[in-house]
Amino acid sequence: MNLFTDIRSLVIDALAAMTDAGVLPGGLDLGNVTVEPPRDALHGDMATNAAMVLAKPAGMKPRDIAEALAARLVADPRIVTAEVAGPGFLNLSLADDVWAGVVEAALAAPDAYGRSSMGAGRKVNVEFVSANPTGPLHVGHTRGAVFGDALASLLAYAGYDVTREYYINDGGAQVDVLARSAFERYREACGQAPEIAEGLYPGDYLVPVGEAIKAKYGDSLLGKGEEHWLDELREFATERMMEMIRSDLSELGVEMDLYYSEKSLYGTGLIEAAIADLDAKGLIYRGTLEPPKGKMPEDWEPREQTLFRSTAHGDDVDRPIRKSDGGWTYFAPDIAYHYDKVSRGYDALIDVFGADHSGYVKRMKAAVSALSDGRVPLDIKLTQLVRLFRDGEPFKMSKRAGNFVTLRDVVDQVGADVTRFVMLTRKNDAPLDFDFARVLEQSKDNPVFYVQYAIARVNSVLRKAAEQGVVLRDTPKLEDDAERIVARKLAEWPRLVEIAARTHEPHRIAFYLYDLASDFHALWNRGNEKQHLRFLQDGNTAASAEKIALPRAVGVVISAGLGILGVTPVEEMR
Repeated sequence: MNLFTDIRSLVIDALAAMTDAGVLPGGLDLGNVTVEPPRDALHGDMATNAAMVLAKPAGMKPRDIAEALAARLVADPRIVTAEVAGPGFLNLSLADDVWAGVVEAALAAPDAYGRSSMGAGRKVNVEFVSANPTGPLHVGHTRGAVFGDALASLLAYAGYDVTREYYINDGGAQVDVLARSAFERYREACGQAPEIAEGLYPGDYLVPVGEAIKAKYGDSLLGKGEEHWLDELREFATERMMEMIRSDLSELGVEMDLYYSEKSLYGTGLIEAAIADLDAKGLIYRGTLEPPKGKMPEDWEPREQTLFRSTAHGDDVDRPIRKSDGGWTYFAPDIAYHYDKVSRGYDALIDVFGADHSGYVKRMKAAVSALSDGRVPLDIKLTQLVRLFRDGEPFKMSKRAGNFVTLRDVVDQVGADVTRFVMLTRKNDAPLDFDFARVLEQSKDNPVFYVQYAIARVNSVLRKAAEQGVVLRDTPKLEDDAERIVARKLAEWPRLVEIAARTHEPHRIAFYLYDLASDFHALWNRGNEKQHLRFLQDGNTAASAEKIALPRAVGVVISAGLGILGVTPVEEMR
């Protein structure tokens, strides 16, 4: 059930009847007609812009359309009033039975309420984290992991067929550096002093890797040049790092469907096939780029290169795909990787990047547009920095990684549920302040606590109802504005899910849950003041059954929302 969709259908039917009656001309495009919550709740329950968007194409005054539409809408028993406001907006007030029906719908099908068929089973690939396999995940990766995982869950909830994917950057020079760094820890495990030269990875997370190398190879690698061990240790150390990364993600509640190795692109013809596809479309050529804008690099010189004509698909400049030595640029395997994604039959692609990759957005979108002939959209979501605090002061931990705070550090401090919820309390492209003390506070200012406290209160009511022998009923009794406010907020859930899924913004779920919890707590407090609003009516189990229908529906929606965010609802607060 989506009440906003239902009322919009009512508006569309009324407009069609007005057309049949000659009030409106035929052939009007009704696609931009909306029904949504009014900006001010005092103006009613819903508002429609129908008269405003149809006035010009109909050649009529907005208020004339609005008044004629209002007269038809109030004939429906669901509409109590339809009032014209301003230049032609129409504010609607709905009957109490409608809000009771929302509660009944949530309780009748708790697993289905809010779910959408909007995705229609279309295949979406969400690639996120994709950190270099050279060390543990840091706090910035944590935000990307939470965002990507919640987005994938949101899309699945909205009816898409979603694949979670991690791209392992194991094909570049950084894994050679990893192998050399691990070799020094191997020497350390063999009793020699490690030589952590500048450019190597200094974190002590490589100590166990060095010990594992010794366990496998003994002393046989000591004193040998890297030509004897570099290839093997690159493979060995990369796999150990990926084991650590998989474990860290699991601690955060993130499970990938697919890990895709960059290395698999080399020597398999995939890069060549992708470039050949672009070449066949006339998008590969030899040319010389204009000098870069701004400060000129000292070593820049004009030279002919092999270029991808990315400007033909919205980029600012064409992009090199081969180095002067004939090797591929970093961009070439990325093209091939997305070529492979397109070839796997996805209907849409989403990449989650850190903010430091913002310069990559246009070129990757251009590549996917070219590879798919514009058929497959690519949305790139950037996650901004996370700033760590304790009690408002910048906070640093002991850093086993050498130079950053790890995902495991954060989860060990506050738990996976708190970490995940807090990471979604800001839009992905806005900086986020993470205060280790405040995220554990039990106050209204802490959204994690406030939402969990609501579900704990619901569970408390249900336990006491069971003790009193209350037989559950799905039909609520709504007598007060505070109850109707909660019911109206529940009605927004299916609409909110579709908006959040369409815009790829899972933070909207966290915001909504906080608002719903706030309305529920306000109702709870009114029950402390007014006996007839208490969920459990002393000595009257029938009345209690009617009253607890509303908090039960709140529990259904909050549990669903927390499920999308990957947060476990609490049974009770301690």
